[in-house]
Amino acid sequence: MIRLLFITGLINLGMINFLYAEDWTKSKWGPEDEIGAANRITPSSVLEASKMIKTGKTYNLGIIIDKNTPAFAPRSMSLTVLQPNQISTKGLGDNHMTYNDDIFTGWLGIGSQIDGLSHIGIDHIYYNGHKDSDIAKADGMVKLGLEKLPPIVTRGVLLDMAAYYGVDIVKEGTAYTKKDIMAVAKNQGVEIRKGDVVLFHSGWLELLDGENKDHKRYVSVEPGLGKSGAQYLAEKEVVAVGADTWGVEALPFPEGTGVFEIHQILIPKNGIYLLENMDTRELAKDKAWEFMFVLGTTRIRGAVQMMINPTAIR
Repeated sequence: MIRLLFITGLINLGMINFLYAEDWTKSKWGPEDEIGAANRITPSSVLEASKMIKTGKTYNLGIIIDKNTPAFAPRSMSLTVLQPNQISTKGLGDNHMTYNDDIFTGWLGIGSQIDGLSHIGIDHIYYNGHKDSDIAKADGMVKLGLEKLPPIVTRGVLLDMAAYYGVDIVKEGTAYTKKDIMAVAKNQGVEIRKGDVVLFHSGWLELLDGENKDHKRYVSVEPGLGKSGAQYLAEKEVVAVGADTWGVEALPFPEGTGVFEIHQILIPKNGIYLLENMDTRELAKDKAWEFMFVLGTTRIRGAVQMMINPTAIR
């Protein structure tokens, strides 16, 4: 009888743990939290990240974009340059001052971009249990907008998946597993730590602007993070995960993986940000596996995504 009660207790305890683990709608930072994993960035962690700077060399992680940049359909952009109130004039004032202004028309989730916590949900439920019917308004999100995001200043880690697989460009559909990530980190002599930004280099950007240019292939498939890899990075308590691909995760979706399920594991379930189309080529060339990562996003109220150009400082 005692043994039966003991077993029953274990089963009940296991069920409680299972239910708690499955209740992803409650943030570990409380019911009012809107920044998720960015809570891991603290003054002390920023000071620690500054120790990564050894040479002072900086790297642009954002790609150059224009109207021809391939993007997840139906996203697009255009730029129009105007000279307001200067047509048929010599300019403004006696000093003939002239100027150019520009109008941007397009989607904020194009080119190098950050996916905020209101971008991806599970059956219309978003990070910290928010229902889209409550927070998604036509003129912007009333909760989880990217204007809430503090500067992401932290330690960055680059994992060179192309070198790991021994190729210039990793094949589409290749899913980075927990085992792969641990092996690459070990090979490079780096440790993934709490509060890190982890970037993956696959060589995929060569399809965008390199000798192997193929825009159709670039934006329709990709190598990327798999389920066990995503769960591992969530367990490591990183702040953000990025890649030199347009969607970070492997496509075609591997067997047993749902539609953009990696996005769901990282964003709504764990409050971890995604960084897409990161230009990791110079970092990989220099074997810069550790660096200081700096990102401040444009603070448009209620934005879901934002074009970005983070800086890596080595």
